[in-house]
Amino acid sequence: MDNLAAPAENRPYHHGDLRRALVAAARRILENEGPAALSLRAVAREAGVSPAAPYHHFKDKNELLEAVAHEGWEALDAAMTKARADAKTPRERMTALGVGYVYFARDNPALYRVMYDRSRDKDALPDHMNKSPDSAYCQVRDTILERTSGDAPTDIDVELSTIAAWCAAHGLAEMSGFKQFTALKEALGGEEAFLRAVLEHLGMFARVNAD
Repeated sequence: MDNLAAPAENRPYHHGDLRRALVAAARRILENEGPAALSLRAVAREAGVSPAAPYHHFKDKNELLEAVAHEGWEALDAAMTKARADAKTPRERMTALGVGYVYFARDNPALYRVMYDRSRDKDALPDHMNKSPDSAYCQVRDTILERTSGDAPTDIDVELSTIAAWCAAHGLAEMSGFKQFTALKEALGGEEAFLRAVLEHLGMFARVNAD
């Protein structure tokens, strides 16, 4: 029949941005099939381009994963911005940031792993994390600053408080799905109520210069 689709490798390329299309294809493979299924050939097939096409942008799988991780950090920035948008007070914004972080990790498990795997490989978080005001990290830091009163905290106090807040949210993201917490979630009224309760019981919400 004339309307049968051609094999993916033979279809003409119609994407406006090949690099972005390849990263999107890699994310779909990661989420649906896991890291073991990811290869440049698999990504080409998923994106509907020739097997050689990915090599115009990525020399190997590691470079592709680096691009996926970069997009993941940008997606986290956006998710955190959205999470805190409707919160009215600094305390509410801190809680919203923590909940938004956990939900991002829960909704994008493979992407989340790639983000941190790549950072561990380099022993460093992305460069923009503590420089761009829109980054998730800076949003946490700036919200902590909003909660301070009296004498201005030192830069070291603010940095340590930001790290503590980030680690708390990261740990909660790792543990929140454990079945041992099921009864507590039911008692508190659900998943989000549980997350908020945990975050609000952490020292991360104390004022930076509190006794």
